[in-house]
Amino acid sequence: MAIRIQAAAVTAQRKVEILPLETSELRYGEALVRVRAVALCTLEQRVFSGVMKLPLPFLGGHEVTGDIAALGPGANPKMWQEGNRVTVRLLYSCGECYYCRTGHTNMCTQAQRKPVREGMLPGPGGLCDYIVVQTKDLYRIPDELSYEEAALTEPLACCVHSVERVDIQFGESVVVIGGGIMGMNHIMLAKRRGARVILSEMDEDRRKLALDLGADIVIDPSGEDPVEKVKKLTEGRGADIVFNTTAIGAVVPQAIEMCGKAGRMVQYSSMHPDAPVQVSPHMLHNSEKILTGSVSPTEQDFFKASRMISCRVISMKRLIAKTYPFAEVQNAFEHACEPGTYRIVVTAG
Repeated sequence: MAIRIQAAAVTAQRKVEILPLETSELRYGEALVRVRAVALCTLEQRVFSGVMKLPLPFLGGHEVTGDIAALGPGANPKMWQEGNRVTVRLLYSCGECYYCRTGHTNMCTQAQRKPVREGMLPGPGGLCDYIVVQTKDLYRIPDELSYEEAALTEPLACCVHSVERVDIQFGESVVVIGGGIMGMNHIMLAKRRGARVILSEMDEDRRKLALDLGADIVIDPSGEDPVEKVKKLTEGRGADIVFNTTAIGAVVPQAIEMCGKAGRMVQYSSMHPDAPVQVSPHMLHNSEKILTGSVSPTEQDFFKASRMISCRVISMKRLIAKTYPFAEVQNAFEHACEPGTYRIVVTAG
């Protein structure tokens, strides 16, 4: 029997429409998930606003939670049952390319070529009332955890991957540049690694929230030189680790300069448009600084993030700005694109 789905797709710049779709019945190893909450990431916002030019209609949504409505043949009954509450990993990895087979599934060469199920639309595909997924992409969540909080598993997983890249040690000084949702996630994770955490952020409300979430020191870069402040706080050495979570090109040289000898700097945010910077080879030679990046989570990162949220090691409540019902998805997108907004969540069912 065909599966009928209501999908909220971007059909033109700054326009979202709810479209009726129909796809085939469940196949081996698949599950039908009734979607309960979808958070709107920067990917969806950039397509909606026209910053990213992708073919339309585009079906976004990759921060998704819900419950299992039906199971296809081959689903393990010891693992999955109808009614199970789940968060879903919707980012695609082919499992066959060089990077997938060497454990770097977040670097999959086919990641942007996710197969489109018959009757569906291109994109991550979570902004629907129902989605069809492989059971291997499901992660259980407890009854006491809200669907809205669990929807933020994927952004936390991205930051887990970033933090794992630099192996934070007890007592190290960590600087987070930018107090958006990803900056706040980095703060919470770094504190749980035993670091002293410093946030550089212009917005006063975000600085206050950072202190509530565990930051030890906050800097207003509009009122003082953040590089000099970090050096003063570290006896002139510079930070052990710097995460740049902003998409501001001018911040990158600051982030590099904040690092001390043997320091690690992570360019976490993507840049649209790209903004190349100059780096001194002699500085790299002489300081042994490590400059690296971080993009997307692996399955292991997603599992760790899911466990931390489910076990209340980390709470995502204060990073949810507002929820909108599925019927008001246009308003949800408009709000999500407002500067300074934390996650907007669309609820269904």
